[in-house]
Amino acid sequence: MRAVLVDATEEFDRIVRRLRRPDDIEVTINLDPDVKPEALPDVLGDAEIAMIDHTYLPTPVAKRCRSLKHVVFLGTGARSYMNIEELAELGIAVHIIKGYGDTAVAECAMALMWEAARGISFMDRRVRSGEWIRVEGVQLTGKTLGLIGFGGIAAEMARMASGIGMKVIAWNRTPRTVPGVTFVDLPTLLAASDVVSLHLLLNDETRGLLSRERIFAMKRGAILVNTARGDLLDEAALIDALIQGHLRHAALDVYSVEPLQPGHPFRTMENVTLAAHSAFRTPEASDNLIEAALVHCRRIFAQSRAA
Repeated sequence: MRAVLVDATEEFDRIVRRLRRPDDIEVTINLDPDVKPEALPDVLGDAEIAMIDHTYLPTPVAKRCRSLKHVVFLGTGARSYMNIEELAELGIAVHIIKGYGDTAVAECAMALMWEAARGISFMDRRVRSGEWIRVEGVQLTGKTLGLIGFGGIAAEMARMASGIGMKVIAWNRTPRTVPGVTFVDLPTLLAASDVVSLHLLLNDETRGLLSRERIFAMKRGAILVNTARGDLLDEAALIDALIQGHLRHAALDVYSVEPLQPGHPFRTMENVTLAAHSAFRTPEASDNLIEAALVHCRRIFAQSRAA
């Protein structure tokens, strides 16, 4: 049995080589972070396992990967890159990795929140261009943070936000009880929150959850932070809300189409902070991610031998 890390960076290559055990299956490293989906059949060859970080795997391409039986997706958002149900019909199982970067993503969400509140990158750009423009910021102490979805990342963000004196409220699809967090219904959260941060997996139930109606139901002047998935919200409605001044700022690490396309309105909007889907990228999280992927491969290999 063989696995291929199809879109490896040099960093991932180093981590795999450091963490791989002598008794692990062979892992081929494809050092091309920009591999095209149509190239995957050749990249995978006779490999049974594809380890994928950010490459799209369309079902017609998967059909051409004759030996492929397992996809180990390096993260939780596999549905943004492949149709899991269609792959299952082809006999290809998709495995995701949870919890590897909860702290890293929460810290990034906090950083985006601070940036949106204080306009630091805006001032940075202006100062570099020779201007001296001061931004009237928002003091976050005493403000309300609303978390949509409450898993490991949101729990970490709640801990950090409580530490700076924010009131934390949350909405989750299943009931939760967490000290220091008040759980409310979604309309209440949208109306009451000075900052709304998204922390949901993307699936058929959550796609487009933050609709136009819900975006405009948010508190006027609120900040929106998204480190989860772009398709959780209506991008066109968000643009309108920002242009009209209904929302103060959007701080985004994820988008409906990635990379963010040339000519996208976000690129020229001063009240939008843009990051490049990098919230989890810390050395600690990367180590956790690759180790978890190798554990998946070990389990798959053990099950194949036992069959």
